[in-house]
Amino acid sequence: MGPVKAVRGLDSGFNDDVNDRMVSSIYRQAEVIASSCVKMAGSSIDLDRKIDDILTSKIYGYPIMLLLLSLIFWITLVGAKYPAEALYTLFFWGEERLTELCLFLGIEDWLYGLLILGVYRGLAWVVAVMLPPMAIFFPLFTLLEDLGYLPRVAFNLDSIFKRAGAHGKQSLTMSMGFGCNAAGVIACRIIDSPRERLIAILTNNFVPCNGRFPTLIALSSIFIGGALAASFGSMAAVLSVVGMVLIGISVTLGVSWLLSKTLLKGVPSSFTLELPPYRKPQIAKVIVRSIFDRTIFVLMRAVKVAAPAGAVVWLLANVHTGGVSLLTHSANFLEPFARLMGLDGMILMAFILGMPANEIVLPIMIMGYMAEGAMLELDSLMALKGLLLDNGWTLMTALSVMLFSLLHYPCGTTLLTIKKETQSWKWTILAAVIPLLAGIVVLIVLNQGILVVQSILF
Repeated sequence: MGPVKAVRGLDSGFNDDVNDRMVSSIYRQAEVIASSCVKMAGSSIDLDRKIDDILTSKIYGYPIMLLLLSLIFWITLVGAKYPAEALYTLFFWGEERLTELCLFLGIEDWLYGLLILGVYRGLAWVVAVMLPPMAIFFPLFTLLEDLGYLPRVAFNLDSIFKRAGAHGKQSLTMSMGFGCNAAGVIACRIIDSPRERLIAILTNNFVPCNGRFPTLIALSSIFIGGALAASFGSMAAVLSVVGMVLIGISVTLGVSWLLSKTLLKGVPSSFTLELPPYRKPQIAKVIVRSIFDRTIFVLMRAVKVAAPAGAVVWLLANVHTGGVSLLTHSANFLEPFARLMGLDGMILMAFILGMPANEIVLPIMIMGYMAEGAMLELDSLMALKGLLLDNGWTLMTALSVMLFSLLHYPCGTTLLTIKKETQSWKWTILAAVIPLLAGIVVLIVLNQGILVVQSILF
């Protein structure tokens, strides 16, 4: 039996202490009985406990945990760049061949635009953006799980989630959400309590997934890193993205606490977490399991919602009334409300149309600003910066977009997953409404508060 850590009891305060002492006493007695009946090789047990003394300590546990997770994020983001570029090249080579085929067959322009520039290009963007990070993140995360480290993460974060009225295992589901929120929702199955499982499901969206990282990284590089000298700019951009992640974790804890006091009242369930012994990961098995059980599973759900989304975006951009596209009409309608949030109508429209997949939000925004009829991406960050500045963007606009990208409703894939996991439209709708309201309130308070301060000072 591996080293054992006794984790919280049913209530807070005195009852917590009594329950913890009872659990510790039971395990001490069990160890006495086991030691008198069973002869065990102590070297591996002692080594596990020595490692645990470091990994679960109050001094070193959190820094090591953050360092490991940061390393996984860094490997994922850096490693995904090259396969993503290769997939872009492959898919757009495929688009050229499909275009030649359509010309050969004499397909009508509107049908070509709908199928190739709408559906195919939308799918290409989603797959090229989602597949490389997931194919890297999920195996790395599963390796930590197979190694036996993730239960130590749950132990370290249990007290924090306890104060929020949630379950310590929510830390694991939250971490999985960094790869994909849909996968994080599926991971909530490890939480036995239905109430606490719902809390984890409803708040998983507040950690940024790989579909939102490209937007966060691009905007932080342009408006935060770009405002400083080259030697400090990249570090400032990285720190701003890390700051967004920390804000997401803080909001997760805050909303979890609010839900535990309102819609999902209840007493936190007790659980004893036995830390399994460390073991050598079965690398081949881990890779196969993570690719097929997580990466391909999530990608297929994303494809199902991205295909119709591409068609809708193309129709809105190419159907005109009064010489203006429906996309522009819709953006103009949203303009007054968007300004309250520090955004503009086109930004808000891009987020609405990007609900099926977060990966297409920035391409839709660019398409709207350039009045083009299909989703596209600019060649460099400098070109993107020029386009955004020409359309009235400021540092505050970029921060508002980053915050709204972090806090707004889950993507269509995640919502479909929530519906399947909860078997309830009620909780699925709440999973969309709660983060949307949080994002709107935060942006309005922030931007209007800054305007009030500016009016007072100047």
